[in-house]
Amino acid sequence: MPKTPEEWLAVSAPPEKARGALKLFLGYAPGVGKTYSMLSEAIRRHSRGEDVVAGYVETHGRKGIAELAAKIETVPRKKIEYKGAIFEEMDVDAILARRPQVAIVDELAHTNIPGSRHRKRYEDVLELLDAKIDVLSTVNIQHVESIAPTVRSITGIVVRETVPDWVLRISEETVMVDLTPEALQNRMRRGDIYRPEKVEQSLKNFFRRGNLIALRELALRQVAEQVDRTLASYLTEKDIQENWAVRERIAVCISAKPKAQYLVARSARMARRMDAELYVVHVDTGNGDSRDEKSLEANLQFAESLGAKPVRLKGSNVADAAAQFAREKHITQVVFGRSAVEGWRKMLYLHAIHRFLAEAPAVDVHIVTQGTE
Repeated sequence: MPKTPEEWLAVSAPPEKARGALKLFLGYAPGVGKTYSMLSEAIRRHSRGEDVVAGYVETHGRKGIAELAAKIETVPRKKIEYKGAIFEEMDVDAILARRPQVAIVDELAHTNIPGSRHRKRYEDVLELLDAKIDVLSTVNIQHVESIAPTVRSITGIVVRETVPDWVLRISEETVMVDLTPEALQNRMRRGDIYRPEKVEQSLKNFFRRGNLIALRELALRQVAEQVDRTLASYLTEKDIQENWAVRERIAVCISAKPKAQYLVARSARMARRMDAELYVVHVDTGNGDSRDEKSLEANLQFAESLGAKPVRLKGSNVADAAAQFAREKHITQVVFGRSAVEGWRKMLYLHAIHRFLAEAPAVDVHIVTQGTE
Protein backbone atom coordinates (compact mmCIF):
# COMPACT_ATOMS: atom_id res chain seq x y z
CA MET A 1 0.00 0.00 0.00
CA PRO A 2 1.43 3.44 -0.92
CA LYS A 3 2.59 5.64 1.95
CA THR A 4 0.52 8.66 2.93
CA PRO A 5 2.16 12.12 2.79
CA GLU A 6 2.42 12.05 6.59
CA GLU A 7 4.27 8.72 6.49
CA TRP A 8 6.70 10.01 3.88
CA LEU A 9 7.44 13.13 5.91
CA ALA A 10 7.91 11.09 9.08
CA VAL A 11 10.68 8.89 7.68
CA SER A 12 13.99 10.04 9.11
CA ALA A 13 17.38 10.03 7.40
CA PRO A 14 19.84 7.11 7.83
CA PRO A 15 21.68 5.56 9.92
CA GLU A 16 20.23 2.58 8.05
CA LYS A 17 18.92 3.78 4.73
CA ALA A 18 15.12 3.69 4.97
CA ARG A 19 14.56 5.07 1.46
CA GLY A 20 16.34 6.68 -1.42
CA ALA A 21 17.34 10.35 -1.26
CA LEU A 22 15.58 12.86 -3.50
CA LYS A 23 17.59 15.79 -4.85
CA LEU A 24 15.64 18.47 -6.70
CA PHE A 25 16.86 21.04 -9.19
CA LEU A 26 14.42 23.94 -8.92
CA GLY A 27 14.05 26.69 -11.51
CA TYR A 28 11.78 29.68 -12.00
CA ALA A 29 11.20 29.23 -15.74
CA PRO A 30 12.03 26.90 -18.63
CA GLY A 31 15.57 27.33 -19.91
CA VAL A 32 17.38 28.33 -16.71
CA GLY A 33 19.44 25.11 -16.84
CA LYS A 34 17.74 22.63 -14.49
CA THR A 35 18.14 19.56 -16.73
CA TYR A 36 21.71 20.53 -17.64
CA SER A 37 22.61 20.86 -13.94
CA MET A 38 20.90 17.56 -13.11
CA LEU A 39 22.81 15.71 -15.86
CA SER A 40 26.09 17.34 -14.83
CA GLU A 41 25.50 16.09 -11.28
CA ALA A 42 24.72 12.60 -12.60
CA ILE A 43 27.92 12.51 -14.66
CA ARG A 44 29.96 13.61 -11.61
CA ARG A 45 28.41 10.85 -9.51
CA HIS A 46 29.08 8.28 -12.24
CA SER A 47 32.72 9.40 -12.39
CA ARG A 48 32.94 8.75 -8.63
CA GLY A 49 31.84 5.16 -9.19
CA GLU A 50 28.10 5.40 -8.48
CA ASP A 51 25.74 3.33 -10.62
CA VAL A 52 23.62 5.96 -12.40
CA VAL A 53 20.89 5.50 -15.01
CA ALA A 54 18.60 7.89 -16.84
CA GLY A 55 14.96 6.96 -16.26
CA TYR A 56 13.61 9.91 -18.21
CA VAL A 57 15.35 12.95 -19.70
CA GLU A 58 13.50 15.54 -21.78
CA THR A 59 15.94 17.21 -24.20
CA HIS A 60 13.39 19.55 -25.88
CA GLY A 61 15.66 19.30 -28.91
CA ARG A 62 18.52 21.10 -27.14
CA LYS A 63 21.90 19.93 -28.38
CA GLY A 64 23.78 20.49 -25.12
CA ILE A 65 21.25 18.43 -23.14
CA ALA A 66 21.34 15.59 -25.69
CA GLU A 67 25.15 15.47 -25.56
CA LEU A 68 25.19 15.19 -21.77
CA ALA A 69 22.35 12.62 -21.70
CA ALA A 70 24.31 10.43 -24.12
CA LYS A 71 26.99 9.98 -21.44
CA ILE A 72 24.56 8.25 -19.06
CA GLU A 73 23.11 4.76 -19.43
CA THR A 74 19.44 5.11 -20.38
CA VAL A 75 16.69 2.70 -19.34
CA PRO A 76 14.43 2.29 -22.40
CA ARG A 77 11.05 3.95 -22.06
CA LYS A 78 7.77 2.08 -21.94
CA LYS A 79 5.53 2.42 -24.99
CA ILE A 80 1.82 2.94 -24.23
CA GLU A 81 -0.99 3.10 -26.76
CA TYR A 82 -3.62 5.74 -26.10
CA LYS A 83 -6.38 6.80 -28.50
CA GLY A 84 -4.64 5.21 -31.45
CA ALA A 85 -1.26 6.83 -30.83
CA ILE A 86 1.91 5.50 -29.20
CA PHE A 87 3.38 7.46 -26.28
CA GLU A 88 6.55 6.86 -24.30
CA GLU A 89 6.71 7.08 -20.51
CA MET A 90 9.30 6.16 -17.91
CA ASP A 91 9.45 2.40 -17.32
CA VAL A 92 9.34 2.10 -13.53
CA ASP A 93 9.47 -1.72 -13.58
CA ALA A 94 12.56 -1.71 -15.76
CA ILE A 95 14.36 0.69 -13.40
CA LEU A 96 13.37 -1.38 -10.36
CA ALA A 97 14.66 -4.51 -12.10
CA ARG A 98 17.92 -2.73 -13.01
CA ARG A 99 18.32 -1.50 -9.39
CA PRO A 100 20.78 1.37 -9.89
CA GLN A 101 22.05 3.49 -7.04
CA VAL A 102 20.81 6.68 -8.72
CA ALA A 103 18.05 7.37 -11.26
CA ILE A 104 17.57 10.59 -13.23
CA VAL A 105 13.91 11.56 -13.61
CA ASP A 106 13.26 14.84 -15.41
CA GLU A 107 10.10 16.98 -15.05
CA LEU A 108 8.68 15.87 -11.72
CA ALA A 109 5.26 17.50 -12.34
CA HIS A 110 4.57 15.54 -15.55
CA THR A 111 1.19 13.80 -15.89
CA ASN A 112 1.55 10.28 -17.27
CA ILE A 113 -0.50 8.94 -20.16
CA PRO A 114 -3.60 6.96 -19.05
CA GLY A 115 -2.65 3.32 -18.73
CA SER A 116 0.64 4.15 -16.99
CA ARG A 117 1.56 2.60 -13.67
CA HIS A 118 0.82 5.87 -11.85
CA ARG A 119 -1.08 9.00 -12.80
CA LYS A 120 1.76 11.39 -11.95
CA ARG A 121 5.50 11.13 -12.42
CA TYR A 122 6.18 12.17 -8.83
CA GLU A 123 4.37 8.97 -7.81
CA ASP A 124 6.81 7.01 -9.98
CA VAL A 125 9.62 8.78 -8.14
CA LEU A 126 8.15 7.89 -4.74
CA GLU A 127 8.17 4.21 -5.73
CA LEU A 128 11.83 4.44 -6.73
CA LEU A 129 12.66 6.13 -3.42
CA ASP A 130 10.79 3.38 -1.58
CA ALA A 131 13.06 0.88 -3.33
CA LYS A 132 16.08 2.76 -1.85
CA ILE A 133 17.09 4.26 -5.19
CA ASP A 134 18.33 7.86 -5.04
CA VAL A 135 16.59 10.19 -7.51
CA LEU A 136 17.71 13.40 -9.20
CA SER A 137 14.76 15.36 -10.56
CA THR A 138 13.72 18.80 -11.83
CA VAL A 139 10.75 21.08 -11.23
CA ASN A 140 9.81 24.68 -11.98
CA ILE A 141 8.34 26.93 -9.29
CA GLN A 142 5.04 27.35 -11.18
CA HIS A 143 4.37 23.63 -10.78
CA VAL A 144 4.36 23.73 -6.96
CA GLU A 145 0.72 23.19 -5.99
CA SER A 146 0.35 26.03 -3.49
CA ILE A 147 2.20 28.49 -5.73
CA ALA A 148 0.39 27.75 -9.02
CA PRO A 149 -2.53 30.15 -8.24
CA THR A 150 -0.07 32.98 -7.55
CA VAL A 151 1.70 32.26 -10.84
CA ARG A 152 -1.63 32.42 -12.64
CA SER A 153 -2.38 35.82 -11.11
CA ILE A 154 1.05 37.12 -12.17
CA THR A 155 1.34 35.65 -15.66
CA GLY A 156 -2.28 34.94 -16.61
CA ILE A 157 -1.26 31.37 -17.46
CA VAL A 158 -3.13 28.42 -15.94
CA VAL A 159 -0.70 25.78 -14.64
CA ARG A 160 -2.32 22.39 -15.12
CA GLU A 161 0.46 20.09 -13.92
CA THR A 162 1.42 20.47 -10.26
CA VAL A 163 3.33 18.69 -7.51
CA PRO A 164 2.02 18.63 -3.91
CA ASP A 165 4.08 20.80 -1.58
CA TRP A 166 4.83 17.84 0.71
CA VAL A 167 6.75 16.11 -2.09
CA LEU A 168 9.22 19.00 -2.16
CA ARG A 169 9.55 18.81 1.62
CA ILE A 170 10.81 15.21 1.51
CA SER A 171 13.75 16.16 -0.72
CA GLU A 172 17.09 15.78 1.01
CA GLU A 173 18.46 18.67 -1.00
CA THR A 174 17.00 21.37 -3.25
CA VAL A 175 19.29 23.25 -5.61
CA MET A 176 18.12 26.57 -7.01
CA VAL A 177 19.29 26.72 -10.64
CA ASP A 178 19.45 30.48 -11.07
CA LEU A 179 19.93 32.85 -13.97
CA THR A 180 19.12 36.55 -14.17
CA PRO A 181 15.98 37.42 -16.15
CA GLU A 182 18.13 39.38 -18.61
CA ALA A 183 20.40 36.39 -19.24
CA LEU A 184 17.38 34.11 -19.65
CA GLN A 185 15.83 36.47 -22.20
CA ASN A 186 19.15 36.56 -24.10
CA ARG A 187 19.22 32.78 -24.08
CA MET A 188 15.70 32.85 -25.48
CA ARG A 189 16.66 35.29 -28.29
CA ARG A 190 19.59 33.06 -29.30
CA GLY A 191 17.17 30.19 -29.83
CA ASP A 192 18.63 28.12 -26.98
CA ILE A 193 15.21 27.44 -25.41
CA TYR A 194 12.46 27.46 -28.07
CA ARG A 195 12.34 27.33 -31.85
CA PRO A 196 12.91 30.74 -33.51
CA GLU A 197 9.26 31.14 -34.51
CA LYS A 198 8.16 30.96 -30.84
CA VAL A 199 10.71 33.41 -29.45
CA GLU A 200 9.00 36.78 -29.93
CA GLN A 201 5.63 35.54 -28.72
CA SER A 202 7.22 34.01 -25.61
CA LEU A 203 9.13 37.20 -24.79
CA LYS A 204 5.88 39.17 -24.91
CA ASN A 205 4.00 36.69 -22.70
CA PHE A 206 5.42 34.30 -20.11
CA PHE A 207 9.01 35.50 -20.56
CA ARG A 208 8.24 39.20 -19.95
CA ARG A 209 10.86 40.69 -17.63
CA GLY A 210 8.30 41.49 -14.90
CA ASN A 211 7.01 37.92 -14.91
CA LEU A 212 10.53 36.51 -14.67
CA ILE A 213 11.46 38.78 -11.76
CA ALA A 214 8.36 37.72 -9.81
CA LEU A 215 8.83 34.01 -10.59
CA ARG A 216 12.47 34.19 -9.57
CA GLU A 217 11.52 35.71 -6.22
CA LEU A 218 8.96 32.93 -5.65
CA ALA A 219 11.63 30.31 -6.34
CA LEU A 220 14.15 31.99 -4.04
CA ARG A 221 11.56 32.14 -1.25
CA GLN A 222 10.74 28.45 -1.73
CA VAL A 223 14.39 27.50 -1.30
CA ALA A 224 14.76 29.87 1.67
CA GLU A 225 11.80 28.20 3.41
CA GLN A 226 13.38 24.79 2.90
CA VAL A 227 16.68 26.05 4.31
CA ASP A 228 14.80 27.42 7.35
CA ARG A 229 13.15 24.03 7.91
CA THR A 230 16.49 22.25 7.59
CA LEU A 231 18.15 24.60 10.07
CA ALA A 232 15.26 24.24 12.54
CA SER A 233 15.51 20.44 12.29
CA TYR A 234 19.27 20.61 12.86
CA LEU A 235 18.89 22.81 15.95
CA THR A 236 16.28 20.42 17.35
CA GLU A 237 18.29 17.30 16.52
CA LYS A 238 21.44 18.70 18.16
CA ASP A 239 19.44 20.16 21.08
CA ILE A 240 20.87 23.62 20.44
CA GLN A 241 18.92 25.94 22.72
CA GLU A 242 20.30 29.32 21.70
CA ASN A 243 18.91 31.10 18.65
CA TRP A 244 20.93 31.33 15.46
CA ALA A 245 19.42 34.55 14.15
CA VAL A 246 19.83 33.74 10.46
CA ARG A 247 16.33 35.09 9.85
CA GLU A 248 14.32 37.32 12.12
CA ARG A 249 11.24 35.74 13.69
CA ILE A 250 8.99 38.02 15.73
CA ALA A 251 6.36 36.92 18.25
CA VAL A 252 3.87 39.42 19.65
CA CYS A 253 1.87 38.41 22.73
CA ILE A 254 -1.67 39.75 22.73
CA SER A 255 -4.72 39.78 24.97
CA ALA A 256 -8.36 39.52 23.94
CA LYS A 257 -8.81 43.28 24.38
CA PRO A 258 -9.66 45.28 21.23
CA LYS A 259 -6.63 47.55 21.63
CA ALA A 260 -4.38 44.55 21.02
CA GLN A 261 -4.91 45.21 17.32
CA TYR A 262 -2.70 48.28 17.64
CA LEU A 263 0.05 46.00 18.96
CA VAL A 264 -0.46 43.59 16.05
CA ALA A 265 -0.33 46.41 13.48
CA ARG A 266 2.84 47.85 15.03
CA SER A 267 4.50 44.44 15.03
CA ALA A 268 3.45 43.78 11.42
CA ARG A 269 5.21 46.99 10.35
CA MET A 270 8.34 45.85 12.17
CA ALA A 271 8.17 42.45 10.47
CA ARG A 272 7.79 44.02 7.01
CA ARG A 273 10.82 46.26 7.53
CA MET A 274 12.92 43.26 8.55
CA ASP A 275 11.36 40.75 6.15
CA ALA A 276 10.68 38.67 9.26
CA GLU A 277 8.20 35.93 10.08
CA LEU A 278 5.51 37.18 12.46
CA TYR A 279 3.63 35.10 15.03
CA VAL A 280 0.73 36.58 16.99
CA VAL A 281 0.40 34.61 20.22
CA HIS A 282 -2.40 34.46 22.77
CA VAL A 283 -1.94 32.43 25.95
CA ASP A 284 -5.10 31.06 27.55
CA THR A 285 -4.42 30.77 31.29
CA GLY A 286 -7.98 29.69 32.08
CA ASN A 287 -8.76 32.96 33.81
CA GLY A 288 -10.34 34.76 30.86
CA ASP A 289 -13.94 35.81 30.45
CA SER A 290 -15.90 33.78 27.90
CA ARG A 291 -17.29 37.07 26.60
CA ASP A 292 -13.77 37.93 25.41
CA GLU A 293 -13.76 35.05 22.88
CA LYS A 294 -15.38 37.10 20.12
CA SER A 295 -12.91 39.94 20.61
CA LEU A 296 -9.97 37.48 20.63
CA GLU A 297 -11.12 35.88 17.38
CA ALA A 298 -11.33 39.33 15.81
CA ASN A 299 -7.76 40.05 16.94
CA LEU A 300 -6.43 36.79 15.52
CA GLN A 301 -8.27 37.27 12.22
CA PHE A 302 -6.85 40.78 12.01
CA ALA A 303 -3.36 39.32 12.56
CA GLU A 304 -3.88 36.78 9.78
CA SER A 305 -5.04 39.53 7.40
CA LEU A 306 -1.68 41.27 7.97
CA GLY A 307 0.24 38.13 7.07
CA ALA A 308 0.94 36.93 10.61
CA LYS A 309 0.59 33.38 11.87
CA PRO A 310 -1.97 33.34 14.72
CA VAL A 311 -1.17 30.95 17.57
CA ARG A 312 -3.30 29.98 20.58
CA LEU A 313 -1.49 28.43 23.54
CA LYS A 314 -2.59 27.10 26.91
CA GLY A 315 -0.51 27.58 30.02
CA SER A 316 -0.61 28.36 33.70
CA ASN A 317 0.97 31.75 33.02
CA VAL A 318 1.78 33.88 30.00
CA ALA A 319 5.52 34.22 30.71
CA ASP A 320 6.33 30.50 30.77
CA ALA A 321 4.16 29.65 27.75
CA ALA A 322 5.64 32.50 25.72
CA ALA A 323 9.18 31.52 26.69
CA GLN A 324 8.60 27.92 25.64
CA PHE A 325 7.12 29.06 22.32
CA ALA A 326 10.11 31.34 21.69
CA ARG A 327 12.45 28.42 22.30
CA GLU A 328 10.58 25.95 20.07
CA LYS A 329 10.12 28.35 17.15
CA HIS A 330 13.59 29.96 17.42
CA ILE A 331 12.04 33.40 17.90
CA THR A 332 14.51 36.29 17.75
CA GLN A 333 12.31 39.19 18.91
CA VAL A 334 9.30 39.33 21.24
CA VAL A 335 6.81 42.20 21.54
CA PHE A 336 4.74 42.81 24.65
CA GLY A 337 2.09 45.47 25.11
CA ARG A 338 2.08 47.80 28.09
CA SER A 339 -1.01 49.52 29.40
CA ALA A 340 -0.78 52.70 31.44
CA VAL A 341 -1.50 51.02 34.77
CA GLU A 342 -0.34 51.64 38.32
CA GLY A 343 -0.25 49.85 41.63
CA TRP A 344 -0.53 46.06 41.91
CA ARG A 345 -1.37 45.58 38.22
CA LYS A 346 1.91 47.26 37.31
CA MET A 347 3.78 44.95 39.71
CA LEU A 348 2.17 41.86 38.18
CA TYR A 349 3.09 43.07 34.70
CA LEU A 350 6.73 43.69 35.64
CA HIS A 351 6.91 40.31 37.39
CA ALA A 352 5.64 38.58 34.20
CA ILE A 353 8.25 40.38 32.05
CA HIS A 354 11.08 39.41 34.42
CA ARG A 355 9.87 35.80 34.52
CA PHE A 356 9.83 35.67 30.72
CA LEU A 357 13.38 37.05 30.54
CA ALA A 358 14.53 34.41 33.03
CA GLU A 359 12.91 31.50 31.17
CA ALA A 360 13.31 32.52 27.51
CA PRO A 361 16.33 32.02 25.25
CA ALA A 362 18.33 35.08 24.22
CA VAL A 363 15.79 37.28 22.41
CA ASP A 364 15.26 41.00 21.94
CA VAL A 365 12.22 42.26 23.87
CA HIS A 366 10.14 45.26 22.79
CA ILE A 367 7.64 46.93 25.14
CA VAL A 368 4.99 48.89 23.23
CA THR A 369 2.68 51.26 25.08
CA GLN A 370 -0.96 50.71 24.12
CA GLY A 371 -2.66 53.28 26.30
CA THR A 372 -5.41 52.42 28.77
CA GLU A 373 -7.75 49.53 28.06
